[in-house]
This record gives sequence, C-alpha cells and structure tokens, in this order.
Amino acid sequence: MNRTMKAIAHDEYGEAADVLAPREVPVPEPGRGEVRVKVHAVSLNAADVYITRGEPTIGRLAFGWPRPKRTIRGRDVAGVVDSVGPGVTEWSPGDRVAAEGEESLAEYTCVKASLLARVPDGVPLTEAAAVPLAGVTALQAVRVGEVKAGDRVLVNGASGGVGTFIVQLATAAGAEVTGVCGAGNTDLVRSLGAVHVVDYGVEDFTEAKEPYDVVIDLAGNRSLRELRSALAPGGTLVLTSGHGSRAMGPLWRNAAASLTSPFVRQRLRPFLARTGVDGEVEGLLERVAAGTLRPAVGRTYPFERAVDALAHVSRGHARGKVVVVLREG
Repeated sequence: MNRTMKAIAHDEYGEAADVLAPREVPVPEPGRGEVRVKVHAVSLNAADVYITRGEPTIGRLAFGWPRPKRTIRGRDVAGVVDSVGPGVTEWSPGDRVAAEGEESLAEYTCVKASLLARVPDGVPLTEAAAVPLAGVTALQAVRVGEVKAGDRVLVNGASGGVGTFIVQLATAAGAEVTGVCGAGNTDLVRSLGAVHVVDYGVEDFTEAKEPYDVVIDLAGNRSLRELRSALAPGGTLVLTSGHGSRAMGPLWRNAAASLTSPFVRQRLRPFLARTGVDGEVEGLLERVAAGTLRPAVGRTYPFERAVDALAHVSRGHARGKVVVVLREG
C-alpha cells in the first residue's frame, strides 16, 4: 500500500500566502545514491521566497516555465535517515543529518547521499537545519573576500540568515566587523561579534570617514557606485546573489561589477554560493558543536504554520534564521 505524507506545495508562482498550501502527497522513494530523510526541521531562506514567486523571471528557465517543476518548497533540512537507496553505504537509518536539498517542507524528503552532513551529538536539529545554505554562503563569501586578521569588514544585511554567520566567521578570522542592520537587531549583531553596528535608519554607511578593506553586500539595496564609495582603494567588494529587478534579479549589477573590476584598483567580486562542497556543512556543524559558531535562530514555527513562516521571510525583516519544526530532536 502506498503511503502518503503532508507537504507544503504550490502549482503556480506568487506570494506564499496566496499559492502555498498543505497537501497529501506520496512518500518519496530514494533512488540510486539517495537517502530518504525523516524531516525534523527546515530552515527557510530568501531563495525559498524567490522560487515561490518565480523571481527573477529569468530564473524560471531553471525553476520551470510557466509553472514550477518542483511543487514542494523548502531546501535546508535536518532530520534522521529513514532509508537508503541503492549504492549508498556511508549512511544508515537513524543517522542524524543535515543538508541543502530540494522539497524539504514535507514529512520526508530524498537527498543525494553526497550532500548529507553528519550532525554532531548535542547539536539540536533545529539549529542544524539553519546551517547548510546560509552557513555555506557565509563561509564562501568570507573566503571570496579574503578576509584576514586586522581587516576592517562591513556586512550590509548583518542580521539576516547569511549575515549572522558572516559576522561570526569574519570575527573569528580576526577582522574588525561593522554590521549594518535595522534598529531592532543591533543587539543581536553586536552579540555575534560585531565591533560596530550601523542602524541604516539613522546612518548611511556609504559615507563612512574611514573606508573598509572588505565590504560584503547581502541586502542588494545599494548601487555599485555607493558600495565602492565605502571601500578602500585596494579593497574587495563581495556581492552575493541578493535582490535586484523582478525580471533579471542582480544580474546587471553583478555583470557591471565583473566588467569594471579589471580597470580599477578595487576588487569587485560577485559570486554565487556552490552547494555540496566536500566537508563545508560538516565543518560548520562541528564549530556549532564546539561552541565557536552559533546559528542565530530568531523564530520557529510549527509545520502547520509553514506558510506563515515563509510569508514572514518574504517581508524581508527576519531576525536571524526562521525555522519550521516538524518533530523535536
């Protein structure tokens, strides 16, 4: 008899509250090289919002045109291995795991075995779920920026999911970190290691008297010219995927940065985080277990309110990570 499960899905693009809804779907079977995970927690990211909306429009070439190819939302997941597919020998039922995958807002999801990371004992699965996408993006952004001890680093969007990790990782590298965020999040950003905090409602960081060695832009709300004005002559600007136009996203700004960089002293480096780099998620989780890295989980929702959780993220003022909890563990 075929089993079914609860999932959060949509058949058309739009705002989360308008198009997402719970439904009963078949429990997936793991294919070759895959593992079925019994989901305990799902961390939501801006990527989930963009895919739900089908934005930027050019992204629908990958997401599906005119409707989403994958109907169940969610990427980051933490849970327990339920069963393994053919060819999988490194994982067994009962193993605690986390990964960035696909279609995780469901009671069960299938993930490539190569993407899974082991969750150390003592790390709650609610916290582990917050690590894969945001933690890896932060780690790679700090690496692209070549952040080192003594650097003056500014993080625009410091209180969000990725920003809270960057503040900690840059601080751990010995940098003097300035975080840009809203008034309600200044204490959080300071608690994560930022030496200076800029309330964007009061102060314009692009008018800083002392330029920064590295500027990491996560918010995508300032022009390339404005960001460069905050950067030292030989400094590095790191641009994540961020926001942008509804049609093209940050494509034009990032393209302009790539074209400009060879002709100026400043290094302008757009980047897109890579999923599944060996050992990165597991290494971050080991830092969490050691107490040297803290997933800033700002809010949790029960699975029954998953649509509300994604709507909260879509409003763009999330404090740290938003996590949907299906099971305790």
